[in-house]
Order: sequence, then structure tokens, then C-alpha cells
Amino acid sequence: METPVKPITVMLVDDHALFRSGIRSLLQRHTDFSVVGEAADGVEGIKRAIQLQPDVVLLDLNMAGMSGVEALQLMQHDCPDTAIVMLTVSEDAEDLATALRAGACGYLIKNIDADYLVRAIRRAAAGEVVIAEAMTGKLVAQLQAGTRREEPVSELDKLTPREKEIIDCLSRGESNKGIARTLDLAESTVKIHVQNVLKKLNLTSRVQAAVYAVEHRQGK
Repeated sequence: METPVKPITVMLVDDHALFRSGIRSLLQRHTDFSVVGEAADGVEGIKRAIQLQPDVVLLDLNMAGMSGVEALQLMQHDCPDTAIVMLTVSEDAEDLATALRAGACGYLIKNIDADYLVRAIRRAAAGEVVIAEAMTGKLVAQLQAGTRREEPVSELDKLTPREKEIIDCLSRGESNKGIARTLDLAESTVKIHVQNVLKKLNLTSRVQAAVYAVEHRQGK
């Protein structure tokens, strides 16, 4: 007898009740999703996320009181295994870069196709970085325009050749499984390398490592 597949648990944080209702109805049509909670603002979202520890949080960027980025930064500390995806109307490249630097694992626009959203949530739950296609070009342009981190480029000298290959893969948004396949390594070995890269560069998430790599032209 086959073991039932555990559904992807999702929490919605958005100050528009009608929008939350629409997303919940969409996800409930798919048996591999379970919407476990909702919140109408960042403060309540943090409390609920800590309580529920969902696989994925869909988080609005602009909310009254506490912004989505502020909520994201606080959620990360107590929900380290939760993939936090910004779901917003903002197509501003600076908002995108700020969210990714803060540790978001995705940035999606609210007018995206429903099927695209479903696929993106699945990818985020699997550890991939998901960015709306309309935003990827803006991200590259924003980073290449000179928005630099304070860390000097020499920080990359701390990495071994293998770790530089790892961060190159991270800059392309590859999951651990994808990196393992690309570099012909065990997935457990990849996890160790990723942890070492984050520690050496004083970063807290693989998304921050990807942004760092692009800014310092390691993804080319």
C-alpha cells in the first residue's frame, strides 16, 4: 500500500480578504496543497507562521503597519524551513532586489496566470527560487546598475573552487537536487557546501547567496 504524499502546507498573508479567498479557492482545487492559515497583516502573519510552520508563506509586500519585508525578516528567524514568497502588485526592480536580499525565496506578481502560481509554489516548496518572468530582466539590470553589497569582492577568495561552482549554481536558482545533478555530487554533499558558502560570506540564505553572486558577476 502506497504511503500518502504529505500535502504542501501554505499560509496566506495579505490585507485583502477577497484576494486571500481567491488564492485559497485556487489552491484547494489541488490535492497536493493544504492552506493551513491566513493573516491580514504582518504582525499576525508572524504569529501564525511561528505557530503553524508552513512549507510556504505567500506574503504581500505592501501592508498597513508592518511591511512585507519587515515581516519576512522576522519570520525567517523562527521559521527557518519555510519558503517565503512575496506576492505583490509591485513591479519595481528595487522592491524585488530588497525582498531577495532580505531572504525571500521568490517574488511573484499578482496578475500572473493561476497555473504559473501553482507551479511556482511547488517549486518554492522544493527549495527553488521563483521569480516572475517579467521581473528577471529587471533584477539583472538593477544589480548590474551598481547596487553593490558592502562586502568586498575579495570575500569570494575564501571560497574553494567547488564552492564557487556551488554559488554559480545558486545564482541560477538551482535547487540542491539540481546542483547535485549538475555537479555530479550527492545531495547531502551539496547541502554541506551550501552551508559553508553561507558561513564564509556571512549570509543567511541561499537567495542572498544568489544575489551576492550576481552582483559580483559570479553567475556569468
